Amino acid sequence: MKVTFYSNFLTHHQLSFCLEMKKILGDNFKFVSTMRIFKWRLDLGFKDLDQEYDFVVKAYENEEEYNLAKNLAIDSDIVIIGSTTDELIQERLKQDKITFRYRARIFIFLDGFIKTVLDKEKMQLFYNRHIKYRKNKNLYLLCANAYGANDFNLLGLYKNKIYKWGYFLETNTYDIDKLINKKEQNKKIQIIWVARFIKWKHPEMVLRLAKNLKKQNYDFNIKMLGAGVLEEKIKKEIKKEKLEDVVQVVGQVPSEEVKNYMEDANIFIGTSDSREGWGAVVNEAMNAGCAIVANRRMGSAPFLIKNGQNGYMYNNYKDFESYVKELIDNKELRKSFSKNAYTYITQEWTSSIAAKNLVKLFESIINGKENDVKDGPASKANNYKYKKEIYYNSCSI
Repeated sequence: MKVTFYSNFLTHHQLSFCLEMKKILGDNFKFVSTMRIFKWRLDLGFKDLDQEYDFVVKAYENEEEYNLAKNLAIDSDIVIIGSTTDELIQERLKQDKITFRYRARIFIFLDGFIKTVLDKEKMQLFYNRHIKYRKNKNLYLLCANAYGANDFNLLGLYKNKIYKWGYFLETNTYDIDKLINKKEQNKKIQIIWVARFIKWKHPEMVLRLAKNLKKQNYDFNIKMLGAGVLEEKIKKEIKKEKLEDVVQVVGQVPSEEVKNYMEDANIFIGTSDSREGWGAVVNEAMNAGCAIVANRRMGSAPFLIKNGQNGYMYNNYKDFESYVKELIDNKELRKSFSKNAYTYITQEWTSSIAAKNLVKLFESIINGKENDVKDGPASKANNYKYKKEIYYNSCSI
């Protein structure tokens, strides 16, 4: 079986999955990179992984590589399309060969329906990607967002052909009981938030939480990791509200060092809204044995969090604060969530399992059989829904 994965460029979020596919398929697995890595990613310390692995075809580099990328689109048994130019894969789609789109949510639900309908370029892009070949029998969707299936199905797209997907990071192995016991030696409950300081990540929620916890005499400390346009504003608010003793803005931290902070943290909080396509920091925090409290609207949350078992998903600020306080107050619940989170992410949502499940799915389609994967990566995606979103930007701290 020859499988080719097209995307912009190889990232650390895709690498471990690709390495597992390489283990299974050998030279029959290729990753086609269609553009050079962004300079801003290099400036943040990310590596240009395209240059480090022999399974990467760099379509942007020269004519020979481009033609190889184009030929793979025709010759491969299975093609996964994360992101690529239409001309590379158009002939394959015309021939209705087995092809998987790899998407989170439909962009019209991210930018607003009216705004998108009035944008000719966006509508043409959406048409080419999802509507033009909607009648293809062999066109499927790997959905890297719990709410994506509902989005697409509302438009009558990919009916009964959508499968759970996401991000599968390289997992670190711990003696989890030892790690949790180490966390419990903290003099104060350590809470961690990792995100960019931008509007839809809602860093203001963290300050509102800190202010209320401090008023109620909770003994805690919050570290905020990341950078962004709202960073200075948040720092000023911390000073204005006299929260310096309970909130520290650590700033931008290299990705390999984030895990060190997570290993020390008792609780991870994720406050992004529905514009968070996935949220790989949830994977990372679960791997590091953090008790999770995350917005239900984050793309990864319903796939990774079993509510009340390995974490909490909240619907509004009231729930958010209540869940954090419960985890601070209840040591045994906190430890249970931490252990269950680690177990799930290292045993049920790994790159190895994702690759094996996906190959099983591919084989079942090629052989015309029912998919044996019933849960986890590459299983049929459910139509997750939630009530109309309540944004937090109006919340003052």
